[in-house]
Amino acid sequence: MRYSVSNPGQIENAGARRQNAVSLLLFLLISSVLTLRFSVSPQIMNLLVRYTDETGAFYEKLHFGTYAIMLLLPVAFLLRPVFLRDTDVDKFRALIYFTGWLILLIALMAGLGRASASGYFIDTYVVAGAAGLLMCSVGEPVRRGIGNVVLATQLLSAIIGIGEAATGMRLLPYGANELVFRPTGLADHPLTLGMMCAMAIGFVASSRWSVAAKAASVVLLFVGTAASGARFATLLATAEILAILMFVPWTNLTRRQEQRAKSVVLILVLLGGAVLVALLLAGGLLSRFSESLFDENFMARITVYEVFGHVDWKAIVFGADLNAVLEIVNEKLGLPYIESTPVVLIFQLGLPLAIAFTALVIWVFRRLLRDARRPAVIGVAVFFLAALSNNTLSTKTPSVAVVVVLIIAFAASYSGRSRRLPRGVPTD
Repeated sequence: MRYSVSNPGQIENAGARRQNAVSLLLFLLISSVLTLRFSVSPQIMNLLVRYTDETGAFYEKLHFGTYAIMLLLPVAFLLRPVFLRDTDVDKFRALIYFTGWLILLIALMAGLGRASASGYFIDTYVVAGAAGLLMCSVGEPVRRGIGNVVLATQLLSAIIGIGEAATGMRLLPYGANELVFRPTGLADHPLTLGMMCAMAIGFVASSRWSVAAKAASVVLLFVGTAASGARFATLLATAEILAILMFVPWTNLTRRQEQRAKSVVLILVLLGGAVLVALLLAGGLLSRFSESLFDENFMARITVYEVFGHVDWKAIVFGADLNAVLEIVNEKLGLPYIESTPVVLIFQLGLPLAIAFTALVIWVFRRLLRDARRPAVIGVAVFFLAALSNNTLSTKTPSVAVVVVLIIAFAASYSGRSRRLPRGVPTD
């Protein structure tokens, strides 16, 4: 009988092909579930289930994309061996701790009879941790590919928003009554569209795209921000572009060469920006700036804090029924909504737990941003400044997960030892 011995090189090539196939499969699966969560708005969900209604079963309160991300997470870690390199270990641990503490918080809220609020904690924050862990399950090239897909989604949303502003017609359903038409793109609200376009500018600058692609994308995102009518986000986007231009180091240049190059580019940007602003004004996309920034909407977000003067200390320390608090806001303050994340968190969790939750969010983002490029850090700062100007962070929103995914996707390239999780061979 004749025996044959396999060529070791053939075995290695077959293993490499298998791992490449698995990586491609994970890229497609992760991109698909993230796009589902990031692009299907609550209004579309409401056409299928009672997603934002107060009535309905609990399983209807979670986004289809949330279920898809949670189901894919264990599969992604079982499909291939996972190696975490350098600061990836810190990111992975931070996301595990973050998600674990959130689950404990949700369990505590359920024990206190406030399970109704757990829907947005899961759909906004737990899913952000899960999305981040999904990104840790693949190697750096796949992460960048997924990040490019997410950025492309934000660019598509900006394009749709600009088209809606130009035509006065909305592509996707939107149920809110408006005095003035404002586009939403793929977002759930005009302010969300503006916030996400402004945030994405920092990550476009952190990408490996060509200079021409970056410049065109930044212009598109800025116009999308302006088209949304989000005035604060538009101001932040303007400051963000200037900050990235002035404070991000340029490689392969001496200090003097960098200063001269930045001066020339700054002049060109200011001239081009003046032309762009003139075009936006002519097109009516900056019409909201004709009003004062300190208008009725701005004052409503300040006035809502007066609600603390209409409740007792127990409601502040231990929390209260948010529907009862909303009635006070309606009757005493004459406001239709509570457009303030701090106010919502204090009454839902109580002041001590609200402070602990805030500290947890700050801690996890500091860990995630440890090796981030400076434009990405600026983009995250813009995101939180814009989000805290309204109630975005206390609603069901994919925006937190988007930021987590982009941070991990466009982290600075690293080199060094790999640490295995849990066993296997490096594949990327």
